[in-house]
Amino acid sequence: MDLGISGKKAIVCAGSKGLGQGCAAKLAEAGVEIILNARGAEALEKAAAEIAAATGVKVTPVAADITTPEGRDKVLAAAGAVDILVNNAGGPPPGVWSDWSRDDFIKALDGNMLAPIAMMQAVMPGMIERGWGRVVNITSAAVRAPIAQLGLSNTARTGLTGFVAGTSRQVAGKGVVINNLLPGIHATDRAVSLDSAVAKAQGISIEEAEAKRAASIPAGRYGTPEEFGAACAFLCSQYAGFIVGQNLMLDGGAANISI
Repeated sequence: MDLGISGKKAIVCAGSKGLGQGCAAKLAEAGVEIILNARGAEALEKAAAEIAAATGVKVTPVAADITTPEGRDKVLAAAGAVDILVNNAGGPPPGVWSDWSRDDFIKALDGNMLAPIAMMQAVMPGMIERGWGRVVNITSAAVRAPIAQLGLSNTARTGLTGFVAGTSRQVAGKGVVINNLLPGIHATDRAVSLDSAVAKAQGISIEEAEAKRAASIPAGRYGTPEEFGAACAFLCSQYAGFIVGQNLMLDGGAANISI
């Protein structure tokens, strides 16, 4: 399927690995020029080179911490006018309610709510002026089915969801479409981190922890960055103009939610 976005330009945050890289790769396959951001320069350069070689599109790596004003300024300066923004940032660490201080919540809010909002505020005026734009925020399935040990993530990402709910409806008539992708467990470093915590807490191997979690998913497996990226590319396509302010779950059916 021709997604109708060849020649567009996208910023993909936290795109050197995992779900971000999956999104960047699928957008590049559709002919989109990529401004690829992550903090680690080595992994970022490698991912950018691989995507460029596989697709033939221009991929510009920008090593910066997108959760800081300085990092955002660096990415935005390198990108210039963009048509597509994929917001993504690693989630806060798991824990229990008594573990978290005010500073922990502020850090979570900065990374998973305020940074994506700042990026939207920076790029959407240009999108509105040109009459076309797509924003996809990678949040978490925990937004709709909160996970007890991910209280920091639940809090920050739910705040972003509320912002998108109102903002998406204010800009849809200008040709700018904003949606959220809510991943469940995918085969990424984040899954390894969570499975490692479970393994330690339960005194089992990480392989056993992974097998137990996979068995709890109706699809019987973890998701892949490739299929997640394909969903992202579709939400950035010419066909997504009537999909506004939605929260699309990609969790293999793990959360039994009817609406």
